[in-house]
Parts: sequence; C-alpha cells; structure tokens
Amino acid sequence: MLFHAKLHATTLKYNVNGSSSWVPYYITEDANNSGILGELVPQILATASIEIERHDFPPQRTNQALEKGLLDFDFVSPSWFADGDMGAQFVQSEPVLHIQENIITLKDNQETWSNIAKIKGQPIGTVFGYLYHDDDIFTRVDFSSEKQLIKALHKNRVNAAISGDLPALYWAKKLNLPIALAAIHSKGVLVMRLRKEHQALMPQINAAILELKNDGTIQDLIDKYTKTELYL
Repeated sequence: MLFHAKLHATTLKYNVNGSSSWVPYYITEDANNSGILGELVPQILATASIEIERHDFPPQRTNQALEKGLLDFDFVSPSWFADGDMGAQFVQSEPVLHIQENIITLKDNQETWSNIAKIKGQPIGTVFGYLYHDDDIFTRVDFSSEKQLIKALHKNRVNAAISGDLPALYWAKKLNLPIALAAIHSKGVLVMRLRKEHQALMPQINAAILELKNDGTIQDLIDKYTKTELYL
C-alpha cells in the first residue's frame, strides 16, 4: 500500500515541445491543437494516474536536461540511436506510434537520392537538436525546423535533407513548395524514454498506452492531424 502511494505521488517532468517543435506531432503555436504528442502525452500520464510537470526548455537543451535529471522523459524512436541503444540511464515503453523518416529533395532530384547510401560524405539538411543514428557518415547542415528544411531545398542551400514523412508533407503543402520523398532513412516507432530511476512506473505507463490504443484515442489523434486536406 505504501509503495503504491509513493508511485502515485511521483511527479514526472517533461518538456512541452518534446525535442523540438515537430509538426504535426508537436505544434507550439496553438494551445488547443498542440499536435499528436502534444495532446497525447498528458492523456497517457493521466490514464496512468501519474502527475506531470510541464517545462518549456529550448529544443537544444532537452537531451542535456534529460541526462541531468532536470526532465524525466521524452518520446523518441529507437531507430534514431546507433543499435537502438538509448543509454544505461533510460528505459523505454511499449510502442506508441509508428513513424518514418525519408531523404527529402526536389522532384527532379528524387531518383538521385533513391539509395540511402548516397548520403555518405554529403552535406545533408538536418534539424538542430534532433538525433540521427548515422550522422557520423554525412555532414550535418542544421536548420531550426522541418519548415526551414523545405525552404532550404528550394533555395538550393542543400540538395537533400532528412525529415519525417508527415512533417515534410505538412510543410511542403503549407508553404506551397513541393518536395519529393526519396530513400527511407529510418522506420520505426515512437516510445517513451524514461529515466531509469522511475522504471517502477513503466507498467502503469504501458497499461495506459495499451488502453488508449484499444479505445481508439491514439488513432483518433493521428487522424485529427493527418487525415485532412493537407494530405489529399
């Protein structure tokens, strides 16, 4: 009983922006439509009966804050890490969402970048603060967001970039700057990355994720932000 009460009283700290403003997963400009994860994270923790404390660190400080214990969790993909290893400090939840990253480029260059091996030794557009499992084989050219990656392609600042498929399509449509999805860079799932000192909470969290999958909440949120005119 005392152990349960202690778990229930635990407050987990997280960053409201995740690792960055990652549309359509996080949307910082609209509090009522804060993105798939922006809406889902509080629901998962509420369903798990775990209190949360919201913080608003700049994107580049999120990983550092997690390592120092200033934050307790975020949502990442094991595919972003070499060999899927998030480090000894963390445990991971059951999968929450499926995601995919592509090499994005202009239509005329799509065939050139159809093989992922082409990125070796090349300057590739990336988002500042994001993790890439193989960024030792290419030269990162960091921009502030996926939105800026799209603009950079059209200004010929880079010939190729790495982006989640839905964020890239969202901003290409929003900006009226067409892009093409080329080679798949990574394909995987999003999980909660939780500091290991809180691992006793993981069964509650996993049960909450399963409940929100089974009752359609997670799919409804995905549909809300992706099944719109932006993707027709």
